[in-house]
Amino acid sequence: MIQNLADPIYHAARFYGNRTAIVAGAMRTSFDKMADRCGRIARIMFDLDLEVGDRIAILSLNSQQYIEMYMALPAAGFAIVPLNTRHKETELSYVLKDSGAKVLLTDRDPGNLASLVEHVISIPQDYERLLAEVAALELGCAITPNTIAGLFYTGGTTGHSKGVMLTHKNLIANSENWNSIVEPQADDVFGVIAPLFHAAGSNSIISSIYSGGTQVVIPQFISPDVLDVMENTKITQTLVVPSMLASLAQDQIHKSRNLSNLRTLAHGGSPITTAVIKEAIRAFPSTELIHLYGTTETSPLATSLRNEEDLADTGLWYSCGQALPGVDIRVIDKDGGELADSEVGQIAIAGANVMKGYWNKPEATAEVIMEDGGFRTGDLGKLTSEGYLSITGRVKSQFKLENGKYVSPSSLEENLKLSPLVEQCVLDGRDMRHTFLIIHPSMDALRAKLKEAGITASDDNEALCNDQSVREWLLEHLKTNNMTAPKWKGYEIARHLILDASEWTTDNDMLTPSMKVKLRNLLAKHKDEISNISS
Repeated sequence: MIQNLADPIYHAARFYGNRTAIVAGAMRTSFDKMADRCGRIARIMFDLDLEVGDRIAILSLNSQQYIEMYMALPAAGFAIVPLNTRHKETELSYVLKDSGAKVLLTDRDPGNLASLVEHVISIPQDYERLLAEVAALELGCAITPNTIAGLFYTGGTTGHSKGVMLTHKNLIANSENWNSIVEPQADDVFGVIAPLFHAAGSNSIISSIYSGGTQVVIPQFISPDVLDVMENTKITQTLVVPSMLASLAQDQIHKSRNLSNLRTLAHGGSPITTAVIKEAIRAFPSTELIHLYGTTETSPLATSLRNEEDLADTGLWYSCGQALPGVDIRVIDKDGGELADSEVGQIAIAGANVMKGYWNKPEATAEVIMEDGGFRTGDLGKLTSEGYLSITGRVKSQFKLENGKYVSPSSLEENLKLSPLVEQCVLDGRDMRHTFLIIHPSMDALRAKLKEAGITASDDNEALCNDQSVREWLLEHLKTNNMTAPKWKGYEIARHLILDASEWTTDNDMLTPSMKVKLRNLLAKHKDEISNISS
């Protein structure tokens, strides 16, 4: 039985020895070599006078070194702090200060971040040099299952991110959940595609090592290049986020590679549309598609829906599956009472995978951890009598209209994005008589449709989006083709449309690094038009 993250390292070295553990470009490392390198990186940290429990931050693209650090540092008693490479310096500075990290391991110039830690180790230069200078240290000493393995910071749309404390027990429970889904074998080749700072990226590391499978590290996501690597290395399993799956499917359809070895392709981390699922089935016809749901606070896996390719006519495409072994899922009301089948409420998750709490935030922890240890996810959803879970929105994004009706916009927004005319959208209307839409349209597709409809469209994006006749046409088009029953209730259908010519990005502060819309900023940008709607 695995007790801590040292166990998979030594198990693999003992039983799989000289087999290939990691492929990173031209670099290939065996399991026994990996175990030795893990022991050496632990020695380096103790030589820097670090103590068990100290935090060590990682700011890097996917690499062999990242996988080693992910395993070795917790196995030596330290807590890793993976940093989001998409974050700005201000956000990274906050995480370093909040976590109290003493060391930063990074593959880039740390700039002002260097002043916030005691030591900076460059990857791969310093890392490889220091490894060559020390002997391996024994891992797994004085660690319990409840020892904190890492602080995984979540990015919200408001306020500072919170450090999710995940223990060795949490990560091992998640590994066991992953095993129950994909049944990894020693001859599997797993593609590490999603960024390792993301829960989806690091999800399979422990399982791959313990089962003796090979991990192929892909530093950055460039869809055609990823497909080429998948073909050349004969990847059998991988996990991506939905935006990656959409790109991979499109590029595979455009130029087919031999991916006959790919037996499972999982996706999770954010909502997915049925259009993307259909594209993926077309692109990867011999591969099992798996929908995963969870949160950083649940390490992350909680549910799975297997064999999506066989579920087109069952209605289950709108579900994220059933609870994994050892995970209990309930849908509760605002007082914590369990709701009946198919009633919408907040999703609560319990099990060995639920976090220890938020780092240095006892009040925030108390808000989400229930008396029985369950976790209030903040997601709205419903359960069928067979235990299939569907996500309908977010508690915090839910808003109330003037008539007292509540609207959960998330799934409705995803429905609108099925239109080729809609790139990005937000549905709002809190405390107003009716809902309204803010849409950043697909300009080329919109102009083509307007031409078909006999409407003159300006070549200037701003002028096009400010044209009231264009807005009225698009709103009616979406009402006819998207905002229809039973998906949309009458009071949810938008009466007004604002078109935004600018794409929403992290650079213009309209998206978080995890690509969620910063609603407060977007509403502020269009406050005058919204005021006119409500007046």
